[in-house]
Amino acid sequence: MKLLPNIVAGLAVVIGIVWILQGAGLLGGSFMTGRTEWFWIGIVTALAGCVAFLWLRRPGR
Repeated sequence: MKLLPNIVAGLAVVIGIVWILQGAGLLGGSFMTGRTEWFWIGIVTALAGCVAFLWLRRPGR
């Protein structure tokens, strides 16, 4: 298992969660705060990171 792809997938999840919180207005201090498009972008980013992480951990790799 390679380290760099796992780090990138993990960062995608973390960044997605931050964007979800900012889009929902729970984390302030940015132009993204309270903007629903960033909430949905965050959901897609976090899910993509989860899918990438699971794909990297599948058996046979």
